[in-house]
Amino acid sequence: MKRVTVSGAVLEQEIFNVAPNTKNVKGAVPKPLTERTAEEKEKYNLKQALKRFIRIVNHNFSPAAYYVTNTFDDAHLPQDFKAARRVLDNYIRRLQYAFPGMVAVAVMGRGKRSGRIHIHCIISGVDEKTIREKWTHGKIKRIEPLREHNFYNGVDHGRDYTALATYLFNHWTPEQGSGKRWKQTKTIQQPDRKKPTFPKRRYSLDKPPVTPKGYMLVEKRESAHYLGGYLLFKYVKIPPPAPAATTKMLC
Repeated sequence: MKRVTVSGAVLEQEIFNVAPNTKNVKGAVPKPLTERTAEEKEKYNLKQALKRFIRIVNHNFSPAAYYVTNTFDDAHLPQDFKAARRVLDNYIRRLQYAFPGMVAVAVMGRGKRSGRIHIHCIISGVDEKTIREKWTHGKIKRIEPLREHNFYNGVDHGRDYTALATYLFNHWTPEQGSGKRWKQTKTIQQPDRKKPTFPKRRYSLDKPPVTPKGYMLVEKRESAHYLGGYLLFKYVKIPPPAPAATTKMLC
């Protein structure tokens, strides 16, 4: 089967097999191997959660959004993540009251050196002044628009925020509990995942699907962790030329 998922500027084509007795073919998904250890299952679930988060970030945000780092001063430093979550919830609520249609995702973490709890957000639909004013528990350490050009190994992927999403996702620590690794507003839109179709030919890493018009192929990989095998082909919309002053950083 071939399934196409569009997340903002990123398009993915997944190639996978289904069992002959599958009844709901259009609802089929890649099935992981049945013989797995508990550790392998945990790693698989973690990868799936990361994939969902990356797609959400790519689908909902653009350079019109802000990447924000919220820090706590000594007077408001929460004792644990449960207390920090209440502060985060109230902060998002205040932003929503000012801008009802705003869109945001947020994660919590600890500084590697200081050990202090902090918050990272991606916020769209709110101006910079309001983002700063509604945070009353410390300082906004960082606030900047998302990049128009994101470079991976020297290649411009345009509005592909995979690296930023991965960085935020990895802020989770076991002490935060077993709940979701991130907070998202109800205004978040889900990626456009097409119904699986039967491919017209066999694909391989050497013989990928035809690149969709306006996109370029930037990644292809194979996994043996699924029943019958699994191929992934990732494309990004061809970005406009980057300004000469754009720093070609690895994202």
